[in-house]
Amino acid sequence: MAESVVKGPASYFPSIEKKYGRPVSEWQELIRSSPLTKHMELVSWLKAEYGMGHGHANALVAHFLAQGK
Repeated sequence: MAESVVKGPASYFPSIEKKYGRPVSEWQELIRSSPLTKHMELVSWLKAEYGMGHGHANALVAHFLAQGK
């Protein structure tokens, strides 16, 4: 039986949840409620407001924006 391998931004989700103590759905809701709309604005906001690393913030924002808000 072949294992399903998660690729792309979602591959960061388990480590994001473990490191920052919130489920990805909560991060997505925070991004959704933000007045910011541009990718790097949102990444910078997550880094400044929540102390998130660049890779984790980038993964959350990329996944969120790919879903079309």
